[in-house]
Amino acid sequence: MSRAAPAPSAEPVSAPVPVAEAISATAPAGGRGGGSDFAPLLRMVREQGLLERRTAWYARGITVNLVFLAAIITGMVLLGPSWWTLLLAPALAVVSARISFVAHDAGHAQITTDRGRSRVIQLVHANLLLGMSQEWWNDKHNRHHANPNHIDKDPDVAADILVFTRHQTAGRSGLRHWLTRHQAGLFFPLTTLEGIALKVYGFQAILSRQDNRIPVRRRVLEGLLLMAHVVGYAALLLTTLTMGQAVVFALIHQMLLGLHLGMAFAPNHKGMEMPGPENSEGWGHLRRQVLTSRNIRRGALTDWFLGGLNYQIEHHLFPSMPRPHLRLAQPLVRAHCASLGVRYTETGLIDSYRQALGHLHDVGEPLRTGA
Repeated sequence: MSRAAPAPSAEPVSAPVPVAEAISATAPAGGRGGGSDFAPLLRMVREQGLLERRTAWYARGITVNLVFLAAIITGMVLLGPSWWTLLLAPALAVVSARISFVAHDAGHAQITTDRGRSRVIQLVHANLLLGMSQEWWNDKHNRHHANPNHIDKDPDVAADILVFTRHQTAGRSGLRHWLTRHQAGLFFPLTTLEGIALKVYGFQAILSRQDNRIPVRRRVLEGLLLMAHVVGYAALLLTTLTMGQAVVFALIHQMLLGLHLGMAFAPNHKGMEMPGPENSEGWGHLRRQVLTSRNIRRGALTDWFLGGLNYQIEHHLFPSMPRPHLRLAQPLVRAHCASLGVRYTETGLIDSYRQALGHLHDVGEPLRTGA
């Protein structure tokens, strides 16, 4: 589940940086887990051209998404105030998820090396089409990539509606206590709120007077685009449907979007290593990314449904690598990890959910037993 807006900081939100710069800035010079573990792999990936952008591939994908979006809107207008129009809500949820994958990739500078163009693409897809703040999401997601699953540094595993370590269960009371006890069973129902949560957290970040990470000019632009999304979305529903139908359509659309996103992101890290100060000493970029991530076995439907993020290990090692290249990099990464004796985790889609939910169930055990 998404987290609330990060705590205020004096630092502005940073743009994504190329993978080589990120590694050189964070990896030790050598030794176990050092930069030397990653350097040979990075060299092989570069030699095979896997870090080169696939602008035409993304252009085709964006065009297809926009054509389907236009077709759905046209269908809503033609069908008008009919309950049959609600059949278009699941289709809109799928298209919205595809749009979110493009926004994600633009945020990682996968589409183009021009940061200005990447920002425009992400603003259109995230803020205007999804109603999600680009700046809020980039800050949160960049911190996740820097320290995935880190107990103290990854905002995605901070205690909130869900908790991810047993020590986070301490002090839970009332509704939060009940939610934690049953969080494994409630996980997928809760993900239906994800689409709405992304909008709420984005608006909170833009409107927060205490949060000075976002420059005023960007805050105004983001706010205008978010409002344009809300107004346009409401106008579409209310001019094509009755009030009751509009509410039901919005609920179906947003809940299915949240479920789709939750199913795409849930398998990636839940139940994997959770580094902290006591157990990650000497970890370099390679171990920090590989040991905390889980891949989902490839397949045409799986690759499409998960937006290519089922190659999570490769994505975390090379965040600026274009999505269609992740599967091509997988054999290189797997072989390199084997040569180093680093565990490379890959499983089937259903088993990945079993593992993730099993971890959530185990974390909630003390509250169920009173331990």
